[in-house]
Amino acid sequence: APKLNEENNSNSNSNITIENEEILSQKKPVTCLIIGMAGSGKTTLVNALNKYVRMKKNKSYFINLDPAVLNVNFKANIDIRDTVNYKKVMEEYNLGPNGAIMTSLNIFATKFDQVLNLVEKRAPQINYVIVDTPGQIEMFTWSASGAIISEAFAATFPTCIAFVIDTPRCTAPATFISNMLYACSILYKTRLPIILVFNKIDNTKHEFAINWMRDFEAFDQATKNSAESGNYHLTLVKSLSLTLSSFYDSLKAVGVSAITGEGLDDFFKAVDQSVDEYQNFYLKQRQEKIIKMHEKEEKIKAAQLLRLQKDLKKNNQPLNTETTQSTQSSTQSSTQSSTQSSTQSSTQSKTQSETQPSTQSSTQPSTQSETQSETQSSIQSQRIQKTTNNNNNSSIEAKNKANPISIIQCNVDNDDNERDSESLENWIQLMKQ
Repeated sequence: APKLNEENNSNSNSNITIENEEILSQKKPVTCLIIGMAGSGKTTLVNALNKYVRMKKNKSYFINLDPAVLNVNFKANIDIRDTVNYKKVMEEYNLGPNGAIMTSLNIFATKFDQVLNLVEKRAPQINYVIVDTPGQIEMFTWSASGAIISEAFAATFPTCIAFVIDTPRCTAPATFISNMLYACSILYKTRLPIILVFNKIDNTKHEFAINWMRDFEAFDQATKNSAESGNYHLTLVKSLSLTLSSFYDSLKAVGVSAITGEGLDDFFKAVDQSVDEYQNFYLKQRQEKIIKMHEKEEKIKAAQLLRLQKDLKKNNQPLNTETTQSTQSSTQSSTQSSTQSSTQSSTQSKTQSETQPSTQSSTQPSTQSETQSETQSSIQSQRIQKTTNNNNNSSIEAKNKANPISIIQCNVDNDDNERDSESLENWIQLMKQ
């Protein structure tokens, strides 16, 4: 059995590696999930990406997953609003805005295999798949539907995440650190390549943020110069920036403007670079996870087989000696009583047949034989009852010796019966008086 399990493991591992090689060999578009805080400019950025792709004549596929948006400036190939009515979800399930968004995503995720089929049909003709997510970031990143959608894309196509940041809001050190922590949590949860996209650089340039990520002393000086330099939480901000220094080294950061189109070339270069990271890290981790899943399943199967074998061995073993002795004594007593009754009946029939002639027609001998048979049968029944009563008494005594609790229960029951009889006699005397 272990050899067979090892062979099955090797075969399953080889099948997984073959599947990964097929994924790498086939031409597949790069999927980019646009995620960010509310008001960071995600939908405006997707519209700018749509215009840029058309201008470069680079065929792409656009998907809208925001059910609450009123107007979408770009032409979406797949729109969640075509399948799920956000307002009806609020009315039917009696939900608020955020609950309706999450419920709409959950409903849409149940049929997401159809979305993947549509994208796979167009895969040889397109280079990018751009996915716009809901405005409330927690609705997608921390919900079951968001995990299903991101994992479904990552299992089918090379996938990356573009975390959109509002650059003017990041000028405060505390806001900057909060955005970096959120990006770190998304990277830890999805394990996918992430790109920091500093949006609105037409208003505020993003070089200060890149400098804070690379140089801790510059960030420390900015915290001292900030208006909140005397607050206690700035010490926490400094310690967090030190812990995130290794996290910054593995991140790609670009600055873009969704209104002017500045920095979109750098954005698509970062997306293309994330494909190598996806193939080198994510696919290997996915392969290891699948192998571990197969190993766990095979261990569970082996344990179940061992349990079955033990149960079968237990069923085939003989019973205990005490139970066999009790069964043997009961069978012996039953056989003795049955043999005695059978011999007596046979002797009676023989004597009756010998004594009574066949030509006898009078009523006196017949009545005598009937009375004799009745008396003999009554004697036999009394003997059988005595033997059964003795056996029952012996079994009850043995049980009472083995189980002291049952003795206590019997005594209590008897006392209760005596009390009930005494109360009835007193009640009858009172009624007579």
